[in-house]
Amino acid sequence: MESTTTDLGNTATKPKTKPMPKLSVATIWMISFGFFGVQIAFSLQSSSMGRIFQTLGADPTKLGFFFILPPLAGLVVQPLIGYYSDKTWMPKIGRRLPYLLGGSLVAVIVMILLPNSGSFGFGYGSLAALWFGAITILFMDLSSNVAMQPFKMMVGDMVNDEQKGFAYSIQSFLSNSGSVLAAIFPFLLTAIGVANVAPKGVVPDSVVYSFYVGAVLLVICSAFTILRVKEYTPAEYNAYHGITEEEANEKVGLGTLLKRAPKAFWTLTLVQFFCWMAFQYLWTYGAGAVAKNVWNAVDPTSAGYQAGANWFGVLSAIYALAAVVWSLVLAKVPNDKHKPMYATSLILGAIGFGSVFVVHSQWVLVLSFILIGISWAAMMMFPFTILTNALSGANMGSYLGLFNGSICLPQIVASVLSFAIFPLMGSSMPAMILLSGILMFVGALSVSTVKEVFA
Repeated sequence: MESTTTDLGNTATKPKTKPMPKLSVATIWMISFGFFGVQIAFSLQSSSMGRIFQTLGADPTKLGFFFILPPLAGLVVQPLIGYYSDKTWMPKIGRRLPYLLGGSLVAVIVMILLPNSGSFGFGYGSLAALWFGAITILFMDLSSNVAMQPFKMMVGDMVNDEQKGFAYSIQSFLSNSGSVLAAIFPFLLTAIGVANVAPKGVVPDSVVYSFYVGAVLLVICSAFTILRVKEYTPAEYNAYHGITEEEANEKVGLGTLLKRAPKAFWTLTLVQFFCWMAFQYLWTYGAGAVAKNVWNAVDPTSAGYQAGANWFGVLSAIYALAAVVWSLVLAKVPNDKHKPMYATSLILGAIGFGSVFVVHSQWVLVLSFILIGISWAAMMMFPFTILTNALSGANMGSYLGLFNGSICLPQIVASVLSFAIFPLMGSSMPAMILLSGILMFVGALSVSTVKEVFA
């Protein structure tokens, strides 16, 4: 593909001194395979957080506090991981893989602790139980962010422009496949007889054992990528990305990099802002919305609420499965069709979110969540494809780490605003999902501001 001039500061792109190789399909799969395990961890966290904290006795109007912690961790950690991994090289491991290894090991420990937050005798609604859960969530997200970011960076490092869309679609496929498994774990365990209710203030065994299984899978999947992927040496990397020795040794701060960021970085951030606010409210209020609309249950200690929470897990699996299928469709989209498919997918997601507000049948909700899954697949693929195409190879990790702010900041803003918005919505969890639909539609309109360029 012919390079074009980008808006990276005052620098015009240079021809690469060595063509980026075309990777085998097997190599592309291995680069992202560990993402399957990391996403299981993230999905268990996102689909179970609301349930866990309400089970511990958290006030529903204060749920936003607990959901601030994970994106706050990502906002701090991911730019640092990108910045330092750009400058890391361990001959027997690589550039990004050391961070994957360390993050995965810590994440496994925290996954064992989190669902046991109510099992240490703190008492229902006690500050000790809630703070233990909050701190555990914080460390889980810190470690998961450290483990997750290397996968996105390795695609930018190792995959050429022609294969990049395919590579991120594979990452989306694996990510959403992990989400499917994570979301249905409690439902499946309940079906085979594992207890789905527990004493007041204690998380049910169906959730606890789900986290244990997820921890094992995280170790296995991460090991596959660590053992099977060989990153480019610094000399190879510089040659493939046209980086001079002077550029490789340049010391640039994150603030300076933000000033030099391509326009696509900022326009994609605008789209991401609305989309990630939408999903933050889904993760915060989705279980309660389904329990209220279908089971007419609002008490977290009731069997009806726990049944609704289980069904929300199934619906989360359905949207992840829909995203798996849709990501395979998006893998075939040529570069000149990225924007229309991006916007269309987000509009379908907006319809899905909005319909949750009016649907009271658990089976009709399946269709709603299929549409939500279509938007999720697009969010997992297009922003990173468009951004990495616009970047030169220098500081790839730093830019992807900084771009994570477009994911974390909207979640923080959504959680902070929820303290005011939730009461204004009559403390209605279904109404919060309707708001998600409106936000997703605005995100779809914002795609028109994005201009795709190739460095």
